[in-house]
Amino acid sequence: MSSERPHISAVSPVFQAEECIPELYRRLSNALGSISDNFEIILVEDCGDDSSWNLITKIAEKDSRVKGIKLGRNFGQHYAITAGLDIAEGDWVVILDCDLQDPPEAIPKLYAKAQEGFDVVEAEFVNRDSDYFGFRSWLFWKTLSFLSKMKFNHKIGNFRIISRKVLINFKNFREQLRFLGGILLLMGFDTARIPIARENRFAGKTSYSLRRMIFMSMDIIIAYSDRPLKLSIAFGFFISTLSFLFGIYVFILYIFGITEITGWPSLIISIYFIGGIIIANLGLLGIYVGRTFDETKNRPLYIIDKTTFNINNVEKN
Repeated sequence: MSSERPHISAVSPVFQAEECIPELYRRLSNALGSISDNFEIILVEDCGDDSSWNLITKIAEKDSRVKGIKLGRNFGQHYAITAGLDIAEGDWVVILDCDLQDPPEAIPKLYAKAQEGFDVVEAEFVNRDSDYFGFRSWLFWKTLSFLSKMKFNHKIGNFRIISRKVLINFKNFREQLRFLGGILLLMGFDTARIPIARENRFAGKTSYSLRRMIFMSMDIIIAYSDRPLKLSIAFGFFISTLSFLFGIYVFILYIFGITEITGWPSLIISIYFIGGIIIANLGLLGIYVGRTFDETKNRPLYIIDKTTFNINNVEKN
């Protein structure tokens, strides 16, 4: 490998992907090699409790262009991506998932589009609406876009190429709640999209269950928007207004002798309903306060357990 900085880097978070790694390495090497002989592949193993790290180590021993990182525990996909980007040295950096649904053969297309003057080129998957997961993904991202006040596209995943300028600025974002797409949207660099056919998973199954997607959406919403707090305030005023108007209505009926003031069950139900809303809003506020507390700790985003290279020799910017 050349001693000069790589022209292009590829970063892939690895989780329970032992069946994918050999094929991922082969196809990535061919795709990157068609652009430049001076490339690097960074595989970040996120403690999937399988043989992924052993495979990465063996490949790195044979090919010095491959850099392996093993995290101390399972931090999550976007933290693993951050770890890879922190040590990436290329003029251009490709980010893709390890399961080969993001086809490495599309990297030259992303690169060619970037050469037209774009700092970020994203793969827009043209066939992501073809199944139930596609609909679930669409609903998830539409809801997330509304609550976070950011325009997310459900057809955009992690697969993209970014310039070194974007990479350097990305490293300045050290918030604890990590989401690659959200950070790049905040940065606002010139971005293009090209249509790519998403492939079937090479092996294994997705780790993104509906429950995990819901929890991830909560983190993203809290990290990028205060809209839930504003909505809770608006809902509170709405309930108060309805209650006030209903109170006037009941009072008028009583004044004119149309009805007597009764309704003990409805009164109790209303009290419990309002009490539940108040507790829920306090819980929502507590989540925001808790996340703020987490940020003030200034803990490292990830812990590196092992690497296949001397990390001290990596250029920081």
